[in-house]
Amino acid sequence: MEYIYQYLWLIPFIPLPVPILIGVGLILFPSGTTNLRRILSIPSIFLLTIIFIFSADLTIQQINNCCIYQYIWSWTINNSLSFEFGYFFDSLTSIMLILITTVGILILIYSDNYMVHDQGYLRFFSYLSFFNASMLGLVTSSNLIQIYIFWELVGMCSYLLIGFWFTRPVAANACQKAFLTNRVGDFGLLLGILGFYWITGSFEFQDLFEILNNLIETNQVHFLFLTLCAFLIFVGPIAKSAQFPLHVWLADAMEGPTPISALIHAATMVAAGIFLVARLLPLFMYSPYIMNLIALVGIITVLLGATLALSQKDIKRGLAYSTMSQLGYMMLALGIGSYRAALFHLITHAYSKALLFLGSGSIIHSMEPIVGYSPQKSQNIAFMGGLTKHVPITKTAFLAGTLSLCGIPPFACFWSKDEILNESYLYSPIFAIIAFFTAGLTAFYMFRIYLLIFEGNLNSHFQKINGKKNNFFFSISLWGKEGKRIIKKKKLFLLLVTMKKNESTYFFDISINSMCLRLLQTKRMRTFFTITYFDTKKILPYPHESDNAMLFSMLVLVLLTLFVGFIGVSFNRGGVDFNILSTLLIPSINLLDKNLKNSWDWYEFVKNASFSVSIAYFGLVIAAFLYKPIYSSIQNFNLININSKNISNKVFNNILRETILNRIYAWSYHRGYIDAFIGIVLNKSIKRLAKINYLFDSRIVDGITNGIGLQSFFMGEAFKYMGGGRISSYLLLFSFFLLLFRLI
Repeated sequence: MEYIYQYLWLIPFIPLPVPILIGVGLILFPSGTTNLRRILSIPSIFLLTIIFIFSADLTIQQINNCCIYQYIWSWTINNSLSFEFGYFFDSLTSIMLILITTVGILILIYSDNYMVHDQGYLRFFSYLSFFNASMLGLVTSSNLIQIYIFWELVGMCSYLLIGFWFTRPVAANACQKAFLTNRVGDFGLLLGILGFYWITGSFEFQDLFEILNNLIETNQVHFLFLTLCAFLIFVGPIAKSAQFPLHVWLADAMEGPTPISALIHAATMVAAGIFLVARLLPLFMYSPYIMNLIALVGIITVLLGATLALSQKDIKRGLAYSTMSQLGYMMLALGIGSYRAALFHLITHAYSKALLFLGSGSIIHSMEPIVGYSPQKSQNIAFMGGLTKHVPITKTAFLAGTLSLCGIPPFACFWSKDEILNESYLYSPIFAIIAFFTAGLTAFYMFRIYLLIFEGNLNSHFQKINGKKNNFFFSISLWGKEGKRIIKKKKLFLLLVTMKKNESTYFFDISINSMCLRLLQTKRMRTFFTITYFDTKKILPYPHESDNAMLFSMLVLVLLTLFVGFIGVSFNRGGVDFNILSTLLIPSINLLDKNLKNSWDWYEFVKNASFSVSIAYFGLVIAAFLYKPIYSSIQNFNLININSKNISNKVFNNILRETILNRIYAWSYHRGYIDAFIGIVLNKSIKRLAKINYLFDSRIVDGITNGIGLQSFFMGEAFKYMGGGRISSYLLLFSFFLLLFRLI
């Protein structure tokens, strides 16, 4: 067994040949590397699969032996300072390795087809492989310094991937916002790490916990300083896992490609904060104030994320705020000491949210040829509806993820969320009320998204033109791919318009009778027309189902979403308990999870679960009641003449204000006014402070300096007229001033 553990240090380095190969190829052989770009995606999938097999073998051994393995070596040694690097493997590491590799493989397969027509295909895969390598290095680190290095690498990769389409101003602003917000948390994390090194003299986890325990028992450490250092470390996970109040970057991060959104929200960046709190939970437990703070931040984030998701019209932003709320559940569980429930929900949520994001990417992919590529349109659920008959497989996958996140049995999130709800009731009835209420909100906003996308009729720019149904439409997709068209008449030649790729938005309508092209909307473009003729039998309708590679990833995630929840459920058969998660976490549970019950009471479980499931169904019913009438209302609009903003104002605001309290809707739509508050208080305050600094520097500092210079100039001008060239006069003047100074 130890022979296998000796190769753990290879795990973070296995994905690195892919970005190195792509970088060297683009520098030395740019044209050849570009032509072979589809082939270069295979090594990234293959290498991550190797890591998955390796991790699965280690996890099986971990279940059988319940051991902790650590290996370290000295990087630099000084008389007073020693840096050591190594790897640390326990149950938490095995869980994170399985999550990262399984979700990463499926997203790589999905991305190969999703990004195939993007000019930055190779750059995307190099970033993605480096992102996976950074996260793998983070979860296998053996000390705080090593974690901090990989923590920063994860932040750097997220910056590159969120701003992948950097030519769009919104994407550039989003990656900067994510980067700056996480710098606040990272600075606090660094100060906390240095503080604990000052207390214990070690960065290693096991040494840190042991030394700190001895110091506390002998009263050799100041409790307030210990609490301060623990709080500073907790600031890092607050930013990375998008907890209140450093959550403001998460929704804007949806400007990146959809596969990146899935990876960030499922198993990498936001999971890193939960992982760090779970890893350092023995340290936080020394301070009850910090544990209460973790629980408080978690419950605030739970409610805030759910309320902000209520009225989002961008499908990815709605899912982003859903992630924020579910991460709050995990943080709440860690704060109340329910270690197992937090990790259980981390697992189930990762697969469910990856499924939802990949499903949203499939929906966006199918909608782009209808509305023309624009995130405000192809991701806006106001332009969707009635997609069930067009994308039935995607609809089934999205429904599975929705039901799981709502907590409907037997899907994965039901088992883990119900456990957190019950543990929160034992901790605080107030926290339990908020948690149960938020479970109902989760069911409401998730089913709202599902209804507006898949039920009713298709709401697109091409539903009606001049009062008549449009039989033919054409548009340019996100990557400049040649669009497919549909005509109801059997034999008709089509006009193919090939246009130069850029960031503009285009809408086209081709009249069948005159075969003339009418440009409905353009933004600073240059067009290049080529005419090609096709047989209409080969033409596919839009919206259409995604390709097989994308569907494969979603269907695998459907199976995981359906069955992965059973790893945490106790099934006794033949005297053997099949509760795999508890068996895996035995070493940690004995130390950390004080709320874990040794026996599984099915009667109590069903009684508690019936209440949470009833709340979830109540949210589903309210969503169905409120959003069913919207379909007929949207159909009456001539959507070809109004943009996304007008739809939002004329449809969503008017209808929702009749059914939901205006203030709640406004609160949700404006993100709780938190972004505006930050813009007013922080941005304007910083600008005013900068102005005051500028005035002080220009008027006071520069004024004194310039005044001394001017004084010297005028004094020199005055004294030069006093010189007559006679030495006797100079001696007399010198004697006078000398006598004057002497008298003074």
